[in-house]
Amino acid sequence: QVQLVETGGGLVQAGDSLRLSCAASGGTFGGYVLGWFRQAPGKEREFVASITWSGTSTYYADSVKGRFTISGDNANNLVYLQMNSLKFEDTAVYYCAAANLAWRVRIGQCDYWGQGTQVTVSS
Repeated sequence: QVQLVETGGGLVQAGDSLRLSCAASGGTFGGYVLGWFRQAPGKEREFVASITWSGTSTYYADSVKGRFTISGDNANNLVYLQMNSLKFEDTAVYYCAAANLAWRVRIGQCDYWGQGTQVTVSS
């Protein structure tokens, strides 16, 4: 049974950095694309970033480009989201998800989802 578990959320101040981790287990992820999404209170879930399991291709939402970096550690089945220069509007629950095609991840059509981790940025 595939499981995605996010960790690393917390309360930070605007301008701070935070690194989220997503631990994948219970399956073979070669060929999959891993993505990060977020959902703020009262808003729809939105795509943040994605990475191919090989790590050769990444993609970012315009709102985080230049501030967030997605990376992977295949040996340990981990995917990270390094978030720098955090803003109040980055406050949300962040989810890790996976699908077999990059375009499916970008539109949120993922096969597997984690439970989410809360990130709160105080202004």
